[in-house]
Amino acid sequence: MDIRRSLLAALGTVSLSTAAFAQDTLTVKGSLGDTLTLQNATVTAQSREQKLREGAYSVNALNIKAVTSMISSISTAVDRTAGVRIREEGGVGSDYDLSINGLSGNSIRYFLDGVPLDAKGSGITLANLPVNMIERVEIYKGVIPAAFGSDALGGAVNIVTDRRKRNYTDFSLGAGSFHTARIDFSAQYTLPRSGLIFRPVVGAAYSKNDYVMHDVKIRNEAGTDYVIADCPRFHDGYRSLFGQLEFGVAERRWADECFVSASFSKVDKEVQTGATQTHVIGMAERNSEALNFSARYAKRNFLTPGLDATISLSHTRDHAQTIDTTYRKYFWDGTYIDGAYSEIRGRGKTLRDYRRPMTFLRSNFNYALGEANSLGFNWFFSNIGNIQKDEYDASFEPSEDWLAKHVLSLSFNNILLSGKIVNTAFVKDYINHLSIGQTEMPAITGVREIERVSTKSYLGYGAGTRFSPVDPFSVKASYEHSVRLPVSRELLGNGSTVFPNLTLEPEQSDNFNLGFFGSWEPLQGHRFSYEVNGFVRLVDNYIQAVVSEQSEMMQYVNVDAVHVKGVDAELRYDWNGALHLAVNANWDDSRDQRQYTRSGTPSATYLNRTPNRPWAWVNAEAAYTFYRLFGKGDRLRIVYDYRWVHWFYLTWEAYGAPGSKSYIPEQYLSDVSVLYAWKGGRYNLSLECTNLFDRLSYDNYLLQKPGRAFFLKFRLFLHQQ
Repeated sequence: MDIRRSLLAALGTVSLSTAAFAQDTLTVKGSLGDTLTLQNATVTAQSREQKLREGAYSVNALNIKAVTSMISSISTAVDRTAGVRIREEGGVGSDYDLSINGLSGNSIRYFLDGVPLDAKGSGITLANLPVNMIERVEIYKGVIPAAFGSDALGGAVNIVTDRRKRNYTDFSLGAGSFHTARIDFSAQYTLPRSGLIFRPVVGAAYSKNDYVMHDVKIRNEAGTDYVIADCPRFHDGYRSLFGQLEFGVAERRWADECFVSASFSKVDKEVQTGATQTHVIGMAERNSEALNFSARYAKRNFLTPGLDATISLSHTRDHAQTIDTTYRKYFWDGTYIDGAYSEIRGRGKTLRDYRRPMTFLRSNFNYALGEANSLGFNWFFSNIGNIQKDEYDASFEPSEDWLAKHVLSLSFNNILLSGKIVNTAFVKDYINHLSIGQTEMPAITGVREIERVSTKSYLGYGAGTRFSPVDPFSVKASYEHSVRLPVSRELLGNGSTVFPNLTLEPEQSDNFNLGFFGSWEPLQGHRFSYEVNGFVRLVDNYIQAVVSEQSEMMQYVNVDAVHVKGVDAELRYDWNGALHLAVNANWDDSRDQRQYTRSGTPSATYLNRTPNRPWAWVNAEAAYTFYRLFGKGDRLRIVYDYRWVHWFYLTWEAYGAPGSKSYIPEQYLSDVSVLYAWKGGRYNLSLECTNLFDRLSYDNYLLQKPGRAFFLKFRLFLHQQ
């Protein structure tokens, strides 16, 4: 028996946060208190992230704790994974769009510990959630486990918070280009006598986002003509604050976990552009704040042996305002001329007030039928209000809309051949209740064409399997007929840049995944890992954002059908926990399947590629870690990241002459980061440089992104041994 088998036999179950690591001295404690100290040892164990990747679903699992000291937001790490692409509309705090295997936007659902991320407030996103509170991120592609109770169509992102048993304090402070600053704090404290656990979290971010806009149109000195110039952004400030206090108990006879929490978030954002950068805005703002109360209860062997239960309840009071009270037309140098219409909506002055009370309930029960089978039941309920009034426009009639949703799911899980085969199957019932009160702009919103109060039900189902015949090779396949109900932003608008469309129909899709993966260690210390996933998405009533060239406003509409097919692949190499090389690539083909228009004429966009979205890209990473460079317990890590994105059209290929079509050009971007940690990771100092070669880069509708930027971060991590 080799040294790794001997160690595992002596300790029972060993939980490690990484799949493999090496160091000069390793000390671990067994369940009986025995201590083993090994010199020059290498220990390999399966991490939680690896277990997820080796399940029946197509999933990326990221260990955020391993890179907390080096990143300013988790969106940075998510954007570098296979099959995933994040497109930001600008700098810090800008709107973004996440694509998973060809589907994006609201087709993707976001969760925090299994509860919709919206519960923390409409202003909280991947970009401003405190990094220090996160342990890992799970990215499900196409097929979503029934336990989430989700109506996602293209995938889901589940953020898992740090719930380690030991006490710790984690604080970081960072500052960077474009007047950017960020503070994150998270901790856990346990009262010795009562065992009561406290988990405070605070995160704050600020940025002026005053990076340079290249080749933009401004007026000449006489104001008689236009010239092309480079100008800094002047009205793009961003401020966010998030605070949460969670307290409860763990590992009690009556509960494995029982916690309650309260959180507050506030986000203030100056609006710089409309949907395209030709529409310059200099005064309008969007502000939001939210107060959330939630509770979580989990218990193994709940009421009866073999029954596990997890129940979460959350209520949020979300309040947002869009301030659009200026009749001005701005230019990129900050000058303006007086106009007759407001900046955002191109109509009268408005100060629109939105109140969105949100209630979420998620209950998950799993019953073990022997050692190899289990039966699961999940009930997810959400009730979201949209209460509008206008404090400036006296002609606006206050309204109240409500979206209620039930998702009921039943699943069966099965393990065969000592774990070589894992199977799962599920069925879902989606129940949607809609109550509409708004009456504004009926010709645009379609309010006269719908039932004001309606309840509809839709059926979904799916299955997945994983087979591992030999260690270096495994295969997995999954299928789901999914239903995605329109979200509030699509259906009811956002009060600023998005018009409501009350006639939207739910998306329905048949999603197929087939993947191969495995790991190979030809020599001790040399480890190769690979994964290849093919996917097909057959979407009906595809919901797509369309921008009006006249108003610069956006509205979501249904496209009869869109078919997506593609493949993503990833290859990784690790040497002794020091050298890390990785490359992943994605290609997808998303085509319009509408052969005829609603009037019966042939559709010009039939079989056209879906516009305004990248369809081919490559990420590559090289990292090296020096251990004990200046003393015991220190390390220096250097990372280089490279991204290539193929060019793509902004509108349908059929529209316009080939030489005049708008498109986003091919992009080559490089990032470099350096981390020095000492005192066993207690102190960490990192420097990140994004867009190293200061290349001009773009995203949605040719919106320019920041050039070269630097971010310096200090992190202090204290924990109880």
